[in-house]
Amino acid sequence: MGSGCIFVLIGALGVLNLPEFWSRLHAASVVESAGMILLIAGLCVQSGLSLITVKLILLIVFLFLTGPTATHAVASAALVSGMKPKSDVKTDEVSND
Repeated sequence: MGSGCIFVLIGALGVLNLPEFWSRLHAASVVESAGMILLIAGLCVQSGLSLITVKLILLIVFLFLTGPTATHAVASAALVSGMKPKSDVKTDEVSND
């Protein structure tokens, strides 16, 4: 549970400090995927072998499947609305070897 809390805290700081939408979206998706799954896995260990553990494992599976899907939906909506990610790479400098 401690590692999940650390992931959540670092991700929250990233969301607050990162400069643009795309960076903040990436930080938030990592927090949701890694931090919450680690927190719930810690709760599974703490609760022992019971029906609660089965429900928590189902919750982990649900978060594992829906977290990236929701992040992709938000990113697609932002891209369709005209928000383009910034790129530091200039197209002149990229070679096709």
